[in-house]
Amino acid sequence: MAEAARKFEEEAALYREAPNNIEAEQALLGAILVNNDAYYVVHDFLKPDHFFEPLHREIFTKTSEMIRMGKIANPVTIKTFLAANDKVGDMTVAQYLARLAAEATTIINAADYGRAIYDLALRRNLIRIGEDMVNIAFDAPLDVEPKAQIEDAERRLFELAETGRYDGGFQSFTDAVTLAVEMASAAKDRDGGLSGVSTGITALDRRLGGLQRSDLIVLAGRPAMGKTSLATNIAFNIAAAFEPADQSDGTFAAKNGGVVGFFSLEMSAEQLATRIISEQTEISSSKIRRGMINETELVKLIACSETMQRLPLYIDQTGGISIAQLAARARRLKRQRGLDVMVIDYLQLMQGSSKNSQNRVQEMTEITTGLKALAKELNVPIIGLSQLSRQVENREDKHPQLSDLRESGSIEQDADVVMFVYREEYYLSNKEPKPGTQEHFTWQTEMNEARGKAEVIIAKQRHGPTGTVPLAFQAEFTRFTDLADESYLPERFE
Repeated sequence: MAEAARKFEEEAALYREAPNNIEAEQALLGAILVNNDAYYVVHDFLKPDHFFEPLHREIFTKTSEMIRMGKIANPVTIKTFLAANDKVGDMTVAQYLARLAAEATTIINAADYGRAIYDLALRRNLIRIGEDMVNIAFDAPLDVEPKAQIEDAERRLFELAETGRYDGGFQSFTDAVTLAVEMASAAKDRDGGLSGVSTGITALDRRLGGLQRSDLIVLAGRPAMGKTSLATNIAFNIAAAFEPADQSDGTFAAKNGGVVGFFSLEMSAEQLATRIISEQTEISSSKIRRGMINETELVKLIACSETMQRLPLYIDQTGGISIAQLAARARRLKRQRGLDVMVIDYLQLMQGSSKNSQNRVQEMTEITTGLKALAKELNVPIIGLSQLSRQVENREDKHPQLSDLRESGSIEQDADVVMFVYREEYYLSNKEPKPGTQEHFTWQTEMNEARGKAEVIIAKQRHGPTGTVPLAFQAEFTRFTDLADESYLPERFE
C-alpha cells in the first residue's frame, strides 16, 4: 500500500501545470469592466492569447472589440456576446462577469496585473519551445538537419526575447521630440559629431552622417573596383574605434565605433585578415602571401596581428549561406558578444530559404527583404556588397547607375542607401594607346590625374543627399582613405 502511494506521488510530481495566475487575470478583467480606460493601459502589449483561462481570453476579446468600437464594455453589455449556457463552477457566465466587476481592483494596478499575465505567457511559450525542441529531436524527419533545428529554435527564442517588451504602439510627439534631442546630444558627444556609426572615412561620414541603425546599405561595383577593400576598411575602422559605454541596465553599448560581424562568402578569414594587415602595416598583400618580407616588416606584421586580436571584429567564412542561417548567426553574435555593424560580402553568393532556385530574381527579393527586416530587428546597419551587371562595360561612360544592379528591382527598392565604387584609373590602364602618339600623351595626362583616386557614388539615400565622394585608393595596400585637400598640399612647381 505504501509503495503504491509513493508511486502515485511520484507520478503526480511529474505532472506540472503550466505557470499561470488566474487571480491576476480576474483582477485585470474586473478593472477593465468597471473602468474601460484600464484597457488602454495594457492594450499595447497584452493580447487575448496571453490569458491562460479560455473564458478569460473570450471576455478580453469581446471587451477589446467593444472598447475599440467606442462602446461601453461592462457585465451587462458583453454578456449577450458570450455563451449564456456556459457555467463557471456553479455560476452562469453573467453571474461570473458581475462578480469580476464587484471584486475589481483599481485602474492603478492594471499595468502590474497585465505585466504579470504577460510574463507568465512568455514562460509558457518558453516551455512550448522547449517541448517542441525535445519532440522534434526525438522524431526528426530524415530531411531535417540538426543545424536547421538549432537555427529554428534560436529564431523562436530571439523573437520571444525581442517581443517580450512593454513598448511599441503610438507615442506622444513629446516623447518623439525627446528621442530626437537625445540622438542629437549623443551625436554631439560622439567622435565626428555623427548620428550614426562612423566609417572612419571623413568624406563619407560627412555625406552619410555615419552608418544609421536599421539601415540596409548596398555597396556595389564591378570586379576590381575595390568594393571588398572598402568594406574591410570600414569594418576595421569601426572595430578599432570601439569604445564601450556602461548602460543603466548593466550592459554595454558603443560610445564610439562598434562590434562588427563580417560574413565573408567569397574569401576565407585568412585572406580577409591578410588584406587588413596589409592595409594597416603598408606592406603589399602579395609580398605577405609570398613571404617576401624582411625582419623589420615581420616585426610590424606581428605587432599588427596582436592589435587585431583585441578588436571586436568577428568573421564568418561560410560559403553559400542562406538568409535564415545568416539571421540565426547574427542574432547569436548580438546576444553573446554584441553587434553594432554587419557586413556581407556579397549578396549574390547568398541563398534563399527555398531549395528551388530557378527564379533568381525572386530569391534575391527574399534575401534583400530578409536583410532589411533583420537590420530593423537587430537595430544595426547592414552593409551588403553587390555585383553589377556587365552592361556597364558596354557604355562609353563607365560610371555605374542604379539600373546596373544585378536583380536590381529588390536591391534598389529595399536598400536605404546604395553606393557604387568607381575607379577611372582601372579603365584607363586597360586602354593605353600606342606610345609616342598624341593620343598617348592625352592618355598619360588623364592617367596621372586619375592615379590613386576613387569615387564612391551615393546613388540613393533615404535620409540624406546623393552625390559623389572622392577618395584616395592605394591599390598595393587595398586601402581607401580621405583625399588630401588641394589647398593643404605643398606648392608644386612644374
